[in-house]
Amino acid sequence: MAIRKIITEPNKLLREISLPVENVGKKEQQLMDDMLDTMYDAPGIGLAAVQIGVPLRVIVMDISWRNEEGIKEPLYFVNPEITVKTKNLSTYEEGCLSVPDQYAEIDRPEECEINFLDYNGKKSTLNAKGLLATCIQHEMDHLEGILFIDHLSNMKRNMIVKKLIKTRKQSKKERIVA
Repeated sequence: MAIRKIITEPNKLLREISLPVENVGKKEQQLMDDMLDTMYDAPGIGLAAVQIGVPLRVIVMDISWRNEEGIKEPLYFVNPEITVKTKNLSTYEEGCLSVPDQYAEIDRPEECEINFLDYNGKKSTLNAKGLLATCIQHEMDHLEGILFIDHLSNMKRNMIVKKLIKTRKQSKKERIVA
């Protein structure tokens, strides 16, 4: 298991559509293990493989690990597909490990049903509500080359991207000086 580098916006790879996984074997399980370590280290509650430079349809999540008990309950989704979305929307303030230190309220369906392969390649279905539904939809957007900021107005999105570019340039200057 290893912690990998998380790609940040702007980066062309984040805008690519991820490819389906042929089958779940040791290589894919190692990828999911690395993704989980990377997500916990960041710290975050969800991560798509493309965020670490691997454009495959793989997501890991754990919305429970930051609870009082600190119990980890990781979820693994390979080739996830949303089959049902409710019309009722819920609003959460979303952030993203690939869009560091930026947050915005995003409306998404409050419930959804997902078909996917689990960590061992077994076909599974999950009915998700609330934060879990939001997180799944957020991560699945990554598989389609969509970031949460794409749900914002052009003006807001452009402001966030400019901040990210400025922060990146400042960070590079600090590394040269230090």
